Amino acid sequence: MPRQANSSLFRMLLCMLLPALTTYHAVADVRLPHIFGSNMVLQCGVPAPVWGWASPGEEITITFGDAKMKTTANAKGEWMAKLPPQAAADTPSTLEVAGNNTIVFDNVLVGEVWLCSGQSNMQMGIATCGNAKEDIAKADYPSLRLFKAKLTANGEPQYDCTGEWMVCSPETLGIGDWSSFSGAAYYFGEKLHRELNTPVGLIQSAWGGTRIETWTPPVGFAQVPELKELTESLDKTASQYRNELTPKLDEIETWVNACKSAIQSGAPIPPRPQWPRHPLDTEAFTAFPPTAMTCLYNAMIQPLVPYAIRGAIWYQGESNVGDLNYTDKMKALIGGWRTLWDEGSFPFYYVQITPCALYGEDVPTIWEAQIDALSIPNTGIAGTLDLGELDNVHPANKRDVGKRLALCALAKTYGKKDIVYSGPMYKSMKIKKNKVQLSFEHTGSGLASRDGQPLNWFTIAGVDKQFVPAQAVIEKEKVIVWSDTISKPVAVRFAWDKLAQPNLMNKEGLPALPFRTDTDTSAH
Repeated sequence: MPRQANSSLFRMLLCMLLPALTTYHAVADVRLPHIFGSNMVLQCGVPAPVWGWASPGEEITITFGDAKMKTTANAKGEWMAKLPPQAAADTPSTLEVAGNNTIVFDNVLVGEVWLCSGQSNMQMGIATCGNAKEDIAKADYPSLRLFKAKLTANGEPQYDCTGEWMVCSPETLGIGDWSSFSGAAYYFGEKLHRELNTPVGLIQSAWGGTRIETWTPPVGFAQVPELKELTESLDKTASQYRNELTPKLDEIETWVNACKSAIQSGAPIPPRPQWPRHPLDTEAFTAFPPTAMTCLYNAMIQPLVPYAIRGAIWYQGESNVGDLNYTDKMKALIGGWRTLWDEGSFPFYYVQITPCALYGEDVPTIWEAQIDALSIPNTGIAGTLDLGELDNVHPANKRDVGKRLALCALAKTYGKKDIVYSGPMYKSMKIKKNKVQLSFEHTGSGLASRDGQPLNWFTIAGVDKQFVPAQAVIEKEKVIVWSDTISKPVAVRFAWDKLAQPNLMNKEGLPALPFRTDTDTSAH
């Protein structure tokens, strides 16, 4: 094997040899990543990749229903084929992959598959949510399937993860680590399943306390010029690791061959040589893996690529409060994932973090960054100003979070007409004497006060930019804002406080999103 100035041998070792050593299968056996399994859902309407590993040159036959394809493992033992587009079907089928051995996956459905990622509010299991006992008892949905990736991190991209597909039921939904499957993801998928009357597969890959950088692939950072320093840092880290690994490749290759011979003969596995640790694989990284940049993309996203999905939902931002580059990092995350999956600009819907007293004072800036990220094509946001618990960063109401994400998908992805999927969003302002007239998008069937009380959490400022509490009333589709102490207003802010739980909404019950007009050029 020729020497290579990269870590491909190291990756092959991790992806092929170590699982073989663990299970004592022959290295020639056909193997697929764990994202494939019985009870899975394959994405309908698109060519669905099926891939794995085998002996170099081994012929692989993939059979699913009437579809049968053949492919051959390349020199690295890698193979891939794509199933032709399948219609959604809740009649179970079998996926068979045959080479020197045969693997059979039973009870496979075809429907809508969504990736569900983020930090603790996405990871938070349904058993810890409000109405948990009642909702878990009713969760008998044979055509709703759940895959939960094991929490793990790595300094190098991995090509498999640990997890298995489960049929959604009261017995499987609420039992497991941190009270099992994501509440936000479950409520999202349950609503899609009922509204679309089609199988739904949910892939949970989320970890509490994590920053957005940890989930972002290097190709995503490279797409955003504003993140040039991060890209250069990643390139330096990868180069350092390759330079340290290269002198060890011959030694590692010798050990790989010795292990193959030992497995085939039944002899003991020889001791593993020492190879360089990745620069991210430090004691601090080991103690708290989610802190290292790209480490969760490496271990919990890359192993899922390119499993066909319809789109992704995302609930994260708490660990990035105060990050002035958060919009750029959203661009990197979304652009990076879309590049990896190569399915075009697939839908990406995300959740506004809730108001909470435990954050710093700059919470409104990350709200603004999340709203600014709507400039990224095919995205949507679920507003949550009415769902927060001021003393809790993990509010219990994930039912409405999931449903609001589902509204985005139903309206924007599945083309359901007459669905209001967003709360009111600031559009423009006009100054008329001592009052400011605000116009909004997504007003639905009209603006309203959630509690029937006067509108709250509006502030107004004059030329001195000193904001004071303001009065506000609804006039048709607009809001009129003023203060008796401001004769020449120039700017308005709404819900610009980490404690804000305002009452402005549309009549469909979706809350208005926070905003400030300080830099708005449309005022006149």
